[in-house]
This record gives sequence, C-alpha cells and structure tokens, in this order.
Amino acid sequence: MASDISSVLAEDRPDAAASQATLQAAAHADFKQAVLYGLARSSRRLPSRFLYDERGSELFEDITKLKEYYPTRAETALLKTHGADIAQHVGDADILVEFGSGSSRKTSLLISALEGLGTYIPIDVSESYLTEATEWLAPQHDGLTIAPLVGDFTKIDALPDTARGHKVGFFSGSTIGNLTRDEAKAFLLNAAHLLGRDSAFLIGIDLKKSPDILIPAYDDAKGISASFSLNLLTRINRELDGDFDIAHFAHRAIYNEDEGRIEIYLESLTGQTVSVLGRDFSFSEGERIHTEFSHKYSIEGFQALAATAGWRGVTAWTDPDGLFSLHLLRFG
Repeated sequence: MASDISSVLAEDRPDAAASQATLQAAAHADFKQAVLYGLARSSRRLPSRFLYDERGSELFEDITKLKEYYPTRAETALLKTHGADIAQHVGDADILVEFGSGSSRKTSLLISALEGLGTYIPIDVSESYLTEATEWLAPQHDGLTIAPLVGDFTKIDALPDTARGHKVGFFSGSTIGNLTRDEAKAFLLNAAHLLGRDSAFLIGIDLKKSPDILIPAYDDAKGISASFSLNLLTRINRELDGDFDIAHFAHRAIYNEDEGRIEIYLESLTGQTVSVLGRDFSFSEGERIHTEFSHKYSIEGFQALAATAGWRGVTAWTDPDGLFSLHLLRFG
C-alpha cells in the first residue's frame, strides 16, 4: 500500500487555496512589521525565522554539509547509533510531530526506529521543502500518513483534527538555540500544549565548547554562511521594495562567552542610507543588524530550562567528542 499523503498545499482544493492565500498574506504582514520595527530600533534586529525563505532553506542545507558544520553529522550519528534505545525510551507512539522539519533526511532514521508509528506531521515555513520532503519520505516508509503543516513552528497553536493518539515531538539541529531563553521556554510550553500529557519530546542541543570549533561552524571558509545571512537582505529587497546594496554589508559571527552563545550580525561596511517600503534607514560604518543567536548549553543547563516549562529530562545521548546531544523529555 502506498503511503497516504495528506497536505495543506493550495492546489488540493479551492478552500485550501483560500486558506493558503490567507496564510501567505499574514506571513507577508508579519515580515513587513518585523523588518520595519527591527530596522527602526536603536539596536537593530531582524528575527532569525525570516532567514528561511526558499533560498535561505536551500543555503542552510548546504551549510549542514560543510566540514566545519559538525551539528548535522553528530546528530545523524546519534540517531543511527542510538535509534533503538531512543525508541525504547519513547515507548508506544502513534504520531511524530517535527518542528522546523526542513528536508526531513535525519527524521527518516527516527521514523524507522519508532515501530508502529502511523502519522508524521512535519511543520516548516517552506512549502516547497515540505513538498520535497514528503515526496522523498513516502516511498521509504510504506503505510505512513504524512501530513505536512505549513507555518512558523513557534506560532502553531493547533495540530490537524486527525492528529489523535500518543504523540512524540522532534526538534532537531539545535534550532532551539536560536531562541532566547524566554522564547525557548515559551516554545516548550506551547509544545507541551500541542503534544499533550505523557508525550515524549526528542530535542537536539548543541553543547558548550571552544570558540575555535564554534566560529568556523558559523563563518565557513567557502562563505556559504555569509550567503545565508545576506540572503535576508535580498529577501527584503524582493518582498518589501528594499534597496540594500548587498556588497555594502558583511556577515559577522562572534562568540559571546558570558551568554554562552554565537551571535550573528550583518555589518554595514560604509555610511549609507537604505530604503524599505519608502522608509529611509541610515547606517554608520560598522553599525550592525543582529540576525541570529545560537545558544549553547550544558546537559544540566538545558534540562533545567526544560523543567521550567514542565518537561522532565529522561535521558540524553552525546557523541564521543562531546560536541552535541540528544535529549529525551517527557511531559506530565
């Protein structure tokens, strides 16, 4: 029997097309408001979720293949090595919900380990990535219902009505590190609401380590990380009638040891004025726009954060070099 593929894609039916148009209009309004507000701040900031348009998602996939970028390799190895142990700790699960699913390549390992799984719900802002992931996964997992959900995983407040059963969540790649600690707590609280009591949650967490390892992972020699960051300005030009001169900005990655995090900025290389939707924003040479945090945790530090949102740490797996960790949490 071929896999049952359920989708929220617009071409499925007229009411879905109308719903998708509404979602796209809301997403555009959110982007517009965040950019105008973020550029008007004294300390300029653009939320990292806007890095992941279609081109941004493609560039991030390229980043995960770089020799400097260890998280994807380490996490994939953990899923391969400890899949059976993870499944044993998870127990019976009917539905897998993945937050920020991307290409879902690593997720296939987890799906294979979770015997008896009936439904997979990947959540991602990129409709094209969800389509590609669904088409790639379906032939490999016969009988699995795949129900992609287009949206910002930090703002999803309900799962499809058909998502009834024992749920397990998956949040890979240490993406939770992009959130401030308050934002991470809010996300974990919402995930508890979506997944329900006695649910399990598998989360990838990047561990604290030397800046000599961290900095190259976010500022690689090929410049793909820089292209990923600068693509946000290209997106503003395209979607918000901006006139950023991309050549006059540079990608900067620094490690803030006091806060335990990588900080990513776009730095103005000259004094300049930029227009977005008819509004002018002046930059001095060296002025920065903050675009991303990537918090690093200790095992104990992350589990303490999770506990503030009602999640109990069950166990954690780490690679031999202590670079990365997978945490299994349980709610209630």
